[in-house]
Amino acid sequence: MSQKSYDNSPTLYLIPTPIGNMEDITLRTINTLKLVDVIFSEDTRETGQLLKKLDIKKTLITNHEHNEKENGEKLLKYLKEGKNVGLVSDRGTPIISDPGYYLSTIAIENKYNVVSLPGATALIPALTSSGIEPSPFLFFGFLNSKETKRKKELEDLKEYPYTIIFYEAPHRIANTLDNMIEIFGSRKISISREITKKFEEIYRGNIEKVKEEIKNAKGEMVIIVEGNHEQKNYESLSILDHVNIYLTQGHPPKEAIKKVAKDRNMKTNEVYNIYHKIK
Repeated sequence: MSQKSYDNSPTLYLIPTPIGNMEDITLRTINTLKLVDVIFSEDTRETGQLLKKLDIKKTLITNHEHNEKENGEKLLKYLKEGKNVGLVSDRGTPIISDPGYYLSTIAIENKYNVVSLPGATALIPALTSSGIEPSPFLFFGFLNSKETKRKKELEDLKEYPYTIIFYEAPHRIANTLDNMIEIFGSRKISISREITKKFEEIYRGNIEKVKEEIKNAKGEMVIIVEGNHEQKNYESLSILDHVNIYLTQGHPPKEAIKKVAKDRNMKTNEVYNIYHKIK
């Protein structure tokens, strides 16, 4: 069902805020912060400081990963009362590796408008300044903090041919790069830290080189890794394993089968029959 975003009905606004440099705030963000009646905020202290700088006073409600589902009824109550609601994360764009997804889906399911404002986010500046092929790309976000699960996630991405974007915390960066060296091998990489801030810094090179250079670096980091461009000897793979590689990359079965047929110079129905064990 289509819905007009600007019909003057109660709306949930997803509002990006600067990730470091206050000059990155947009006029539309400022005007929307003034417009909304209440703001759900990942960190009310951080948001409170931002609003104080802008001379804006609003009711703030804490919204983080541990209480977001409880906030669903609060959100609907405000919208039913005809109020406009803002949603902000700590910094950057809500929902992108930050809370907000649940509240947005609740609003959509109850047929309220959800309007997302363009604005600050770390992944795009990191990608465009990386020197690595910009598209197609996959934004993965944060890898699992547990090493066994993190390595499994990297294994699933090992054959992915497109550029991959990760977020990572400084205290995990060394272990994550070790895991990437083990699983991805020596690939081209870029790591941006402290994006938009005074001490913004970019490390470029292969993974081993960057790992040595980035020791003791501080600040949130964005990792850009080139995709797997190696020519594969598909004859060593069974049809089943070959199709499963594309399935783990997120392709639907029909598309995965077409890709395997193209890789092997086979007819699509031949691959389909083998994969589904049809004689």
